[in-house]
Amino acid sequence: MSGAALSQLHLVWRRDEVPHALLRDRLALRAAEASVAFSRRSEQAVELRDAMHLLRPADLPGPAGETYQAWRRAAERSMSVKTLTRALPGTEPEQIAAWLDAGHGLTVTRAAMALEKVLSDAPRATAPALVLADAALAQALGWPHLVPLLASDLKRSDFRKQGEGLRLACHRALIGSVSEAIRLSADLTRRAAHLKAIAPKLQAKGAADAVEIFLSRDAVAPSALPLPARAARRLCDRLVELGAMRELTGRDTFRLYGV
Repeated sequence: MSGAALSQLHLVWRRDEVPHALLRDRLALRAAEASVAFSRRSEQAVELRDAMHLLRPADLPGPAGETYQAWRRAAERSMSVKTLTRALPGTEPEQIAAWLDAGHGLTVTRAAMALEKVLSDAPRATAPALVLADAALAQALGWPHLVPLLASDLKRSDFRKQGEGLRLACHRALIGSVSEAIRLSADLTRRAAHLKAIAPKLQAKGAADAVEIFLSRDAVAPSALPLPARAARRLCDRLVELGAMRELTGRDTFRLYGV
């Protein structure tokens, strides 16, 4: 069943109309939320978004924000040891390469073995272990990017398992997480198509570049757009009126927007 699910997701990744970067970024948020919960912290998606997108240059994102940052960095660029080192700055490249090579055999088995090896060497490194397990999975499937899948449907008790027990837990987790990823891809593809359809009607200078940013990120603060502050806010509000964008916070200030 997990193999069938991954085969279907593989077909999704081959479709040009799917907003791949946006989908990976949205899945990174789900993975970060799960990873934070595994460390017994209470931050939900809304807090993680704030920790990342409202961060000022001199500020630190905090433990939960760092976890979210790791997932986003791991998924946003083509997968390599260099990309994973950037996502996990406290880990040496040689160690990352060794953990990635720890798995062998079939696809999910390789991911489970990488997860087990990292947790064996660093029992508290749950988030890095999950990142590297997804990296091993993507590597086995020949995907150019890491796709955050395992974290969102594993259970805390699964991390105490080894061997066959952990492998079966990864299979079960993938059945659920891949189904959600496919559902999410369909929703984001529809929303992205609507945004692309109305993009030529936007008259603000820099609107085309802003649309490209929205099509690659889970959430965007107006200050991150290549427009003057007032024009950026007006563009975001206009896109909400047109049904091409959602305001994600429910606040009157420090708002975030996403497809």
